[in-house]
Amino acid sequence: MNDLKRGSRVDLNLFRVFDAIYRAGSLTRAAVDLHLTQPAVSNALARLRAHFDDPLFVRSGRSVAPTPLAHEIVGDIYAALQTLQGSVLRGNQFRPDRSTRRFAIGMRDSLEFVVMPPLLRKLQNYAPQLAVHSVRVEREQLTRQLAAGDLSLALDVPQTVGSDVHQRTLFKDPLCVVMRHGHPLASAPLTASVWLAARHVTVSARISGPVFEDLALRRQGLDRDVSARCQHYYSACHVAAASDLLLTAPRHYAEWFNRHTRVHIVDAPLELPMLEIVMYWHQSAEDDSGSRWLRQLIAQLWAQQTVTLADTADEAEGDSRIPAKKKPGAHRKSRRRPA
Repeated sequence: MNDLKRGSRVDLNLFRVFDAIYRAGSLTRAAVDLHLTQPAVSNALARLRAHFDDPLFVRSGRSVAPTPLAHEIVGDIYAALQTLQGSVLRGNQFRPDRSTRRFAIGMRDSLEFVVMPPLLRKLQNYAPQLAVHSVRVEREQLTRQLAAGDLSLALDVPQTVGSDVHQRTLFKDPLCVVMRHGHPLASAPLTASVWLAARHVTVSARISGPVFEDLALRRQGLDRDVSARCQHYYSACHVAAASDLLLTAPRHYAEWFNRHTRVHIVDAPLELPMLEIVMYWHQSAEDDSGSRWLRQLIAQLWAQQTVTLADTADEAEGDSRIPAKKKPGAHRKSRRRPA
């Protein structure tokens, strides 16, 4: 007789498998999330099916769909897992100066180059054995990877995420226009009509479709001539520096680039939305002292001043030619110091 009949003890690891399958909608994906083999996940599901006398998940195309009973019990299972994890975390307080934990931060490379240098520079003083890995994440997978623990947190533009994902706006960066030094348009104030009539280089990882600023222009019934499209701001800035194409970019990026390649920067001649950067983390990490410490440290770095993030390499070389500039807008500073 099977030892997993109702009323008998159940291995708590089976509930972790249930939770992973429910979130991923796939046994294969759940196995990847849990770092298990697919036969191990299938075996765990078979034991759960025997215990509940219900299939729990049924085939639906290439995915699996929860049965009504699975929908009924998922809330209790999730709450139990959260309670257990919270108890473990409370008994294992994070010590940054001694920790050897590994944190994975999901971010695009346009953020990586401004976040990672100052963050790691700070960590070598406060948490020298702690490991931080920058991971590129597909936005449609953000909620799943945070829930699975593949990502400790993520930094990105505003995204639609699940109700169990927490978020905090780190900063809002105004857009500006970048052109080569000596550009014909650099000798006079840049008007909206002149800017719209110029040729532009823009940034997007997608094959086609409007970018951030073009969506705002279309809402105003406006359009512009996009002659080149790059995947990254770094390459787009080089294009603007070597041609007559104009680049509309976040100001913190433009100012960093201006420190290394001479360009001309002006305010955008039209009202455009600011680029907003948001920090995301899963509910399961909310009370984790290590995750909370890292979130506070990142928020503190952003709250200090823009060029603190952008000019780390120059500061390391003792370059103080350009004074620090305060970030545009008001931002909340972390109430708790990271160390």
